Amino acid sequence: MSEIFLTELRRDDSAILFNWINDRSLVILNNNYDPIHEINHDNWFTNIIQKKDVRIFAIRLVSNEEIIGICQLFNIDFINSNAELQIRIGNSTYQGKGLGREAVKAVLQYSFNDLGLHRVYLKVFSTNVYAIKAYQKLGFNQEGILKEAAFINGRFIDILMMAILNK
Repeated sequence: MSEIFLTELRRDDSAILFNWINDRSLVILNNNYDPIHEINHDNWFTNIIQKKDVRIFAIRLVSNEEIIGICQLFNIDFINSNAELQIRIGNSTYQGKGLGREAVKAVLQYSFNDLGLHRVYLKVFSTNVYAIKAYQKLGFNQEGILKEAAFINGRFIDILMMAILNK
């Protein structure tokens, strides 16, 4: 039985997401860190749940419905039948326990079965070895490398492009 389930974002999730986006140690796992002001976060939160090319889900514990992360499909392209995936386990207590992999598996099922997509792709820092292994276990394959495409912690690092097809 799964320990997590996915829901739409709730208004009261906004404060938690604001804390996560301003947690440097979390953000630098998949992006450059730039502190976000509350007004900008509130605008993002209001807009993201209304965008037609985005599906964003809260990752919640079955036991108490606590939000532990988010997983989203964005740049959804229904003509070419693909979308980009991004995930963040924001509560560090639940990182490295396979719950992110469970969430990605659920989003892939939604992508292929409900949205009818053919391809889901993602970008991951080459330094994020744990995430790369998790994606590979789910069936993602490396398609390319963006050489020294991100400047994180004072050095350039590669970004790997990975994808999975609906077979």
